[in-house]
Amino acid sequence: MSIKLRELIRSIRACKTAAEERAVVARECALIRTAFKDDDTQFRHRNIAKLLFIHMMGYPTHFGHIECLKLIASNKFPEKRVGYLGLTQLLDENTEVIMLVTNSIKNDMGHNNQYVNGLALCALGNIASSEMCRDLAREVEMMMNSTNPYIRKKAALCAMRVVRKVEEIEDKFNGRVAPLLEDRNHGVLISGCCLLTTLLEMNPDYVRDFRRHIPLLVRALKNMVQSGYGSAAEYDIAGITDPFLQARLLRLLGLLGAGSVDASDEMSDILAQVATNTEGAKNTGNAILYECVLAIMSIEAESSLRVLAINILGRFLLSRDNNIRYVALSTLQRVVNVDVKAVQRHRTTIIECLKDSDISIRKRTLDVAYALINEENIKGMIKELLNCLLVAETDFKEDLCSKICMAVERYSPDRRWQLDTLIKVMCLGGNFVKEAQREHFCQVVASTPELHSYTVIKLYFNMKDSLSQEALVHVGVWCLGEFGDHLVSGRAVGPNKEPIRVAPSDILDLLQDVVRKPPNPDKAYAIHSLVAAALIKLVTRCPSEIERIRKALRRFECSLSVDLQQRSCEFLELLESDWSSSRAGILDRMPVSDRDIAGTGAIGDSSIGGVPPSAGGGGGDLLDLLDDGGGAPA
Repeated sequence: MSIKLRELIRSIRACKTAAEERAVVARECALIRTAFKDDDTQFRHRNIAKLLFIHMMGYPTHFGHIECLKLIASNKFPEKRVGYLGLTQLLDENTEVIMLVTNSIKNDMGHNNQYVNGLALCALGNIASSEMCRDLAREVEMMMNSTNPYIRKKAALCAMRVVRKVEEIEDKFNGRVAPLLEDRNHGVLISGCCLLTTLLEMNPDYVRDFRRHIPLLVRALKNMVQSGYGSAAEYDIAGITDPFLQARLLRLLGLLGAGSVDASDEMSDILAQVATNTEGAKNTGNAILYECVLAIMSIEAESSLRVLAINILGRFLLSRDNNIRYVALSTLQRVVNVDVKAVQRHRTTIIECLKDSDISIRKRTLDVAYALINEENIKGMIKELLNCLLVAETDFKEDLCSKICMAVERYSPDRRWQLDTLIKVMCLGGNFVKEAQREHFCQVVASTPELHSYTVIKLYFNMKDSLSQEALVHVGVWCLGEFGDHLVSGRAVGPNKEPIRVAPSDILDLLQDVVRKPPNPDKAYAIHSLVAAALIKLVTRCPSEIERIRKALRRFECSLSVDLQQRSCEFLELLESDWSSSRAGILDRMPVSDRDIAGTGAIGDSSIGGVPPSAGGGGGDLLDLLDDGGGAPA
């Protein structure tokens, strides 16, 4: 004979290895199979209970499915209860034998014991297939009219499963909702709210018909908020009367009030009372306030009521509980488009959350901060995000750089400020800037001839200062090749009205440093390809250094990268005298697409501000990482 459930649990816990555990389970399953084969009715319920535990451990228990059905057919309530428990845990709606239990459930739904009725309704509500729901829908509908509140509650919850599985019979339950909402029993009322919520989510067209029940819901909520409701002490949790029912009522009111000014007016007063009178010192009150905020932001509420809801979320942000702060940030992200001005008032608090130690809080805060950025506050918000980027952890920098680049691309006031900001991002987190954003930077530079000189000078001195940021080196090398003539011409004038002139040899020295110390050794071939392209471009920009360029390109002929070998050979061929007449045209600047030219907006100040007056001045003063635009006008 097999052991008791308690002894099985004790023996499994005593196992020191997985192999020992498998051996114990296999031995016990063999004994259980033998008992089932011998049709042992005395210990069948015990064996099913042990199978439930074995199922929880992750082992197969399919051989006990039929025994669950036998227990359900028993006349003894303890055995029937274990049978239904096994049915709901070991089987699901896709199990082939599930149809065999339909008749037993139907019989139990007509039993004179309310707890047997409850077992049948719970099983039907959890694992019923569409065929079972269709066959037993009438019985469920009849039980919703029972005088017993326990059965009405269970039947309403079971009706939710029937509605989800068989959409064509959902109209049968529409007329049964109103009596549930008028019931004084909390269990029946919350079940009615769940059923109505399911009906509205399945078919939004029902919202207009069910708006007539708003006064019922408002009255029930008002009774709980103001003077208690029925036996309030029985449902009191942390000083709040039945918070579960209040949350369901608030969620339902949010569905009914959406898109209707009249319906929203009916519930505005009670929503204001809940938001004002509910104490938020404990999680129970915070849960009610959270549902109240969602309801207010879902309906056509007045501006003052929406401000009240946003202020509640602002208080949540000041909580020490990270869960509450995360919920507040998630909700703000959802409602920021409903009332942007109200959310903007809490911008400082939101930005402070970027400094939180929890990475999930920081990422959610970043999403909210990005949603708050517009043309009016772009400079201030980007400055705050750059401050965060300066001290951000490695796993957060990629998201932060991406959001900054997207915001700058979308809302930048002029091209000068846009380029300045993107260069700052690449100086602080260039190893985390995506390829697409680097390409976009190059497109912006190429389509803005007025800023060619400014950009290449700024990138040159930043690269001399540091070669550790991959994106900065990528775009810098490209710009040196395309616009290197601006560096050596001396046409650019610094802040002291002195010309900025860089020797061609200094440019090649910088490119040589890039080849020798690439920011990412694993992607050195990509850097070398960019350097090779820049070198061949510099042939026409710095003709005095052609021999040095030739020597540098020959080093790439032995590269392990076949692509780089091919490029270097082709570039060296261009240096031959046969190509002298057409070389300038081949190495001309990359043409700009008509779309990029058409998208050019305000340019901004193109003067060279914040750049050293000479090449020997170094790049230390070039970029104040937290300034408002590197010399650009505000």
